[in-house]
Amino acid sequence: MRLRISILSVLLTFFFISWAVAQDTYQEPSQDLIDLVDGAHSPSVSFSPDRQTLLLQEVPALPSIAEMAQPELRLAGIRINPNTNGPSRPGYVTGFTLRDMESGEDREVTGLPANPVITNVSWSPDGSHIAFLLNTENSLELWISEVSTASARKLADSGVNNTYYGSPYSWTREGDGLIVQMVPADRGDVPERSMIPTGPVIQESLGEARPARTYQDLLQDSHDEDLFDYYFTSQLFEVSLNGDKKSIGEPTIYRSVSLSPDGNYILVNKTEPPYSYRVPAFRFPQNIQVWDRDGVLVHQFAELPLADRVPITFSATTEGPRSVSWRNDTPATLSWVEALDGGDPSVEVDYRDRVFTLEAPFTDDPVQHIDLEYRYSGLQWSEEGFALVSEFWREDRHLRAWKIDPDNPGAEVELIMDRSTEDRYNDPGSPEMRRSQYGTWVLNTVNDGNSLLMTGIGATPEGNRPFLSRFNLETGESEELWRSEAPYYERIVTLLEEDGSKVITRRESVDMQPNFFVRDIESGELEQITFFEHPTPQLKDVHKEFIQYEREDGVQLSATLYLPPEYEQERDGKLPVLVWAYPREFRSADAAGQLADSPYRFAGMSYWGPHFALTMGFAVVENATMPIVGEGDENPNDTFVEQLILSADAVLDELERRNVGDRNRAAIGGHSYGAFMTANLLAHSRIFRAGIARSGAFNRTLTPFGFQAEPRNFWDASEIYLSMSPFMHADGIDDPILFIHGAEDNNSGTFPMQSERMYAAVAGLGGITRLVMLPEESHGYRSRESVLHMLYEQSEWLEQYVKNAEVVAGSEE
Repeated sequence: MRLRISILSVLLTFFFISWAVAQDTYQEPSQDLIDLVDGAHSPSVSFSPDRQTLLLQEVPALPSIAEMAQPELRLAGIRINPNTNGPSRPGYVTGFTLRDMESGEDREVTGLPANPVITNVSWSPDGSHIAFLLNTENSLELWISEVSTASARKLADSGVNNTYYGSPYSWTREGDGLIVQMVPADRGDVPERSMIPTGPVIQESLGEARPARTYQDLLQDSHDEDLFDYYFTSQLFEVSLNGDKKSIGEPTIYRSVSLSPDGNYILVNKTEPPYSYRVPAFRFPQNIQVWDRDGVLVHQFAELPLADRVPITFSATTEGPRSVSWRNDTPATLSWVEALDGGDPSVEVDYRDRVFTLEAPFTDDPVQHIDLEYRYSGLQWSEEGFALVSEFWREDRHLRAWKIDPDNPGAEVELIMDRSTEDRYNDPGSPEMRRSQYGTWVLNTVNDGNSLLMTGIGATPEGNRPFLSRFNLETGESEELWRSEAPYYERIVTLLEEDGSKVITRRESVDMQPNFFVRDIESGELEQITFFEHPTPQLKDVHKEFIQYEREDGVQLSATLYLPPEYEQERDGKLPVLVWAYPREFRSADAAGQLADSPYRFAGMSYWGPHFALTMGFAVVENATMPIVGEGDENPNDTFVEQLILSADAVLDELERRNVGDRNRAAIGGHSYGAFMTANLLAHSRIFRAGIARSGAFNRTLTPFGFQAEPRNFWDASEIYLSMSPFMHADGIDDPILFIHGAEDNNSGTFPMQSERMYAAVAGLGGITRLVMLPEESHGYRSRESVLHMLYEQSEWLEQYVKNAEVVAGSEE
């Protein structure tokens, strides 16, 4: 008998190990889930500046793992493809169709090569051309398409340099050419790393506080610096529509390039040494200059040092000029803001920021416009002699907007908005914009400049109802012109008429795929202009319901409940449950309880979220609110775990009340901070049978200078960091947990090591766990093979540990 038991033990051990050890082949889920991944993709939509032409851009299926495995360099926080001098693994489209808005005629753009990979699509100011980059194996080519002929052609032979943040080109104000960053023709061979070290890599701090987030892909040594210079240096050219090129200035690393509204000047922001091994490129020293169109220096604006001493607190910022840009309503006037508190929110001062302007020829002293008590958050210009300046304070979510007269700096400023950004129900919306005489964006005013047209999501106690309103700048009152009506969810995409009488909207309902319409605001007449079909017809009969409920402490909660097609409660009884969520912080319980969704959104099925479980017969709860509230002197995270448990209990209680969900067969899952939530719930409760934690961070001592909305560092709040870290409580995880992580995750804080160490802790303590590291994937997973394997792992996990929980773990009833 002892021998037989030993043999059985060996066989069981072998079986377990064969399932639990590393796999080296991708697996596929059920055909239903394969169909979900490979389903139709609606085109991306863009309207010409004059709203006369609709551009439909073909969205491809998911890329293969072979596409994801292209060469990649990671320099100063930026990932690039060294073969193309462009971003690594960019999103792209594969073709264009032009639709005439008046006639409805469609024309497919011709002249493109087979299987094009298209990025950086941009309309010319007059809507007569479309510029874009064609990605080849070895370069990025600049192409244009002429709208009148619906034909595309290559504009320049030289390769475009798209390694830095933002777009590598912009249209001239006249629309007759483009200002383009290109790979220097004479840059030579790629710097090679010496096989023999020349010395140690040294970093030094001389007593000044230099906190930094847990950034990834930073420069490591002098060879990385050489590679950064090599790949990020560009030569600026002006390229005409017939392909003629004129070089501008000398090769350098351009952070941004912007033409003045009148087209006579170029504002350039250059990145310069010394570089840093502690912070990404956006913190490197800057040299901001104004050139003429030939690249001749007109004005040396500012030289800013390495920004490695910025406090790691909300509302902290850099010293010196920032948000440097052109004033959009005048020919050539610079605007910017400077901190009055050294960029440090802990400094007690009357005013935090000051707004300046400087008019060409840039020889006078800067003009001061307004001092702000909070941190500057935006500036919008009008052609009616005023501008709107907004300020925001993150700690209490306080937002204010001021009306200023930029041409009379001493004039009194007017407060036109003062509210909490958490109060969604009283959000007046955002101003609509229009093109100025220079082709720049300015406020779309009506009533002789006395009112603004405003659009917003329209949060209400009944759910989001997007709106169009007229906001009177003199009285501060809003007049509602239109609002989305049940049973539809309809939002304004753009104005067709500047007075707001006719708009383009995107309209959907629970069972109606989103499509675009022309709406006459006064008559209510609707004209459908796109006819996209249901992307997942096999799941079109899924039951979707927006539910509201209350947790034990009185905070109002909400979620979207999905039930499988053909489900009948009397026949099928209570279903196994998958709850998918992402915690968010609030400063008041009332704000936390406000609805942030609509019951009339389309029941779209996505492979990325929890919908896969519907094909397995689960009840699915998506976007279950998990508010973390901290009122008064309390920080939200002071009771993070306790509030998670309250919210989790509440959603399962609600499903029990509805008699559709079996709380004894419930799983919890989430991505990123949702994974952090998942591990915490399993570590501190037995509410769920199992968990799915994707691309999370689990040990907060590895993010010691703050995370998510936590303003304190580890040394100021060590107890909070430790209590919130599920790694520190891994011995409490008694239910199965699946970890999935992109092996190349570059999101700040969610190093792949986070999942590896968490898995090792749970496994080492005897827990049931599995770790899946997806090759070539970052924080989100993009390749078809990876997504299918993710769905395979998730469905297998739920099948074994939740759906059949009575057999595997027994029932608690």
